[in-house]
Amino acid sequence: MYDSPPRGQRPTWARAGAAFLSVGAIVTLGSFAVANRADPTAVPTTTAVPTTTQAPPQAEHPLTVGSWELALGEEFLVEELSQETWATCYWWDDSGCTIATTEELQWYLPDNVAVSDGVLTLSAIREDTEGGVGLRYPFSSGMVSTGPASHQGTAGFAFTYGYVEMRARVPSGNGLWPSFWMLPIDFESKPEIDIMQVLGYDPTRLRVHVHTVDATGAVESQGSGSTETDLSEDWHVYGLWWTDNEIVWYLDGAEVWRFDGTDVPSEPMYLVANLAVGGDYAGPPDPATVFPAIYQIDFIRIWQEV
Repeated sequence: MYDSPPRGQRPTWARAGAAFLSVGAIVTLGSFAVANRADPTAVPTTTAVPTTTQAPPQAEHPLTVGSWELALGEEFLVEELSQETWATCYWWDDSGCTIATTEELQWYLPDNVAVSDGVLTLSAIREDTEGGVGLRYPFSSGMVSTGPASHQGTAGFAFTYGYVEMRARVPSGNGLWPSFWMLPIDFESKPEIDIMQVLGYDPTRLRVHVHTVDATGAVESQGSGSTETDLSEDWHVYGLWWTDNEIVWYLDGAEVWRFDGTDVPSEPMYLVANLAVGGDYAGPPDPATVFPAIYQIDFIRIWQEV
């Protein structure tokens, strides 16, 4: 059942304009674990992860068969993001950014993005923050993207088809909205693929979606919300397998939903990970919501078939 609004639209006021795994290594599988750790709830370490290891038990998992090439392997082992790959705002960056079309309450700032001890941390802080064109926001927060850092810029990393995975721990609390998603490189807001969304008021529900545009220009949105354990209590691996006719979502190596047909996106897309506050989807924070709120990411990897 679909319940998420599409995002990725620039705000209404913006009208104009690392340490890596061995990228390129080819692995014949099954030989690669979904989390590259036996226990997805284990605390991350700064030890470099090998490119091959024991295959996951789920026979349907894409990385259990065939040959795959590691196209992006970000382990966050160096305490500074590669500016060639990562941006800390959307392409309408104006000394920060937000998505005004969904009424979000945060202004994204680079200072809310940190890398330490092999973990990327995005922090949402309750503080009066000056945003674009003199607007003020009650929260600051952090985001990263492999998309263009400016209008007419080029993406730090984009791809078409493959397997994407992120190991992360999300926060809970009313008004918090951690996400991991994909947007096209042509500066449009569609198609959009939501690999993971968790609403802080209901951290036991994993929400995944795909938003496309039909021949008439109308937005079509489909998705699923699966009930899980409290996702904020431990680390989990969120995965997505994208082919020319199907998209399959995974949680800790187990399939949670799939989408197929002619509406599967076929254009290059980039990644976004962000911690939004408020908005018409997440709702507002309340006095019980703990700030700073922390969204932690252990690794982000993209594999492509060869």
